Amino acid sequence: VGIRLPIVQGGSFSFVIPTLAILSIDKWKCPDDSEYRSDDNPDGLDFDEVWKSRMREIQGAIMVASCFQLVVGSSGLVGLFLRFVGPLTVAPFISLIGLSLFPAASSLASPHWGVAIFTIIAMIAFSQYLKNIHVPFPTYNRTQGFSKTRVPVFRLFPVILSICLAWLLSYILTVTNVLSDDPDATSYAARTDYRQEVLTSSKWFRIPYPGQWGVPTVSVSSFVGILAGAICGIIESIGDYYACARMSGAPPPPKHALNRGILTEGLGCILAGAFGSGNGTSSYSENIGAIGITKVGSLRVIQVGSLIMIALGMFGKFGGLFATIPTPVIGGLYCCTFGMVTAVGLSNLQFVDLNSSRNLFIVGFAIFIGMVIPQWVNANHDSINTGISELDQIIVVLLETSMFLGGVVGFVLDNTIPGSAEERGLLQWRKLSKEGMLSGDTVVVPMSCYDIPFITKHLQKYTCFRYVPFSPTFGTAAPTSELHAAEIKFITNHMAADSDTAL
Repeated sequence: VGIRLPIVQGGSFSFVIPTLAILSIDKWKCPDDSEYRSDDNPDGLDFDEVWKSRMREIQGAIMVASCFQLVVGSSGLVGLFLRFVGPLTVAPFISLIGLSLFPAASSLASPHWGVAIFTIIAMIAFSQYLKNIHVPFPTYNRTQGFSKTRVPVFRLFPVILSICLAWLLSYILTVTNVLSDDPDATSYAARTDYRQEVLTSSKWFRIPYPGQWGVPTVSVSSFVGILAGAICGIIESIGDYYACARMSGAPPPPKHALNRGILTEGLGCILAGAFGSGNGTSSYSENIGAIGITKVGSLRVIQVGSLIMIALGMFGKFGGLFATIPTPVIGGLYCCTFGMVTAVGLSNLQFVDLNSSRNLFIVGFAIFIGMVIPQWVNANHDSINTGISELDQIIVVLLETSMFLGGVVGFVLDNTIPGSAEERGLLQWRKLSKEGMLSGDTVVVPMSCYDIPFITKHLQKYTCFRYVPFSPTFGTAAPTSELHAAEIKFITNHMAADSDTAL
């Protein structure tokens, strides 16, 4: 019932930055180890309650902020939203997601840079150097029997292959005691048994449920911070919708499909917050790339894959296994993926005139401000003092959310500094948004692919649904049956008039 395209929704980087900004304010900072309850400190803080209280705050913020996506999707504001947003707003907005996360990548890779660099090299080798190598696999069908087919394995699974190889390297270094078994040693986090208790203590079967960490809480500062992530998710998803349609051979998505896609994305974020995932959802660009490689753009494939993920999510040991991935492996992976996120943001500049000093100033200034101010605010929380603690928290969260700052600066400057639409890249941007197709693209499915199965034919009978922004009949002049009747009447009248003239 969403966009009706073979696109996957999952945890988004857009919500990571505001989440880190929320957890950096004094109220939600993690306490020192000495403050937790222990034999020496029986009146200390309960560890479970400390992390659950923070999870509940993020839950509530995601659920409330996602209501903005519901409003945008259900009211048809997507068109108005895109009218003032151009490449010079999107580029710093998205690129700062990756740029601002480099401390996390560095911190995770620091326990053992050897393992992290090995992961990076494997990732680069698989995704770049070996991407055009097709590995032969046996296949079978009833007509031809057994045959051989070649699959671009390295292009499809560079992340999984890199993790497996680096994981194996860490295991070898662990069993040979090359990595220190002293918990206080820096390299201890690179061992495969670093979080072994997570795997052993996790249940074999567990069904997640809404409110499993308690009743979600929310504050104004948390809501405003996560709202920036929700807006970023809208921008990313709209671009992904057009790209996915192009890759799968579908016509450009109409307005009602875009509205419905954002609406269902908001519902997905609310469910993610309710279940306590700690993150919101957005469309996956990687999935679109896989469609272009495999040429498989079937909704059934996505639906079956979703059922498999739901089933695996109920097996606690499966999640516990991935929790044992050594920290430097994740750090090395982040170095590649966060860099790719940054590049995806900068790729929007292909539409603008990069010989224009106006455009260069806007992009450079927006990105620089988006990195400088959060760095200063993070080190000087006490400098923000309006006398109202709630207002202080809102200001701190916003000023520490780099993508919000960069996006706002880019948006204001791009819409106020004089410049032609061609110079700003708006002509190509809007042309691509309206047409959604590039030269050489082929449409192989009709526009009816965006209709809701079993429902559209009933909605066409009622005129009121033509004014509902997310209805498949939105904006149509008349239901299909009425159009056919009008065509028949028009032809009949003309035939009668022609006969009268002939007589």
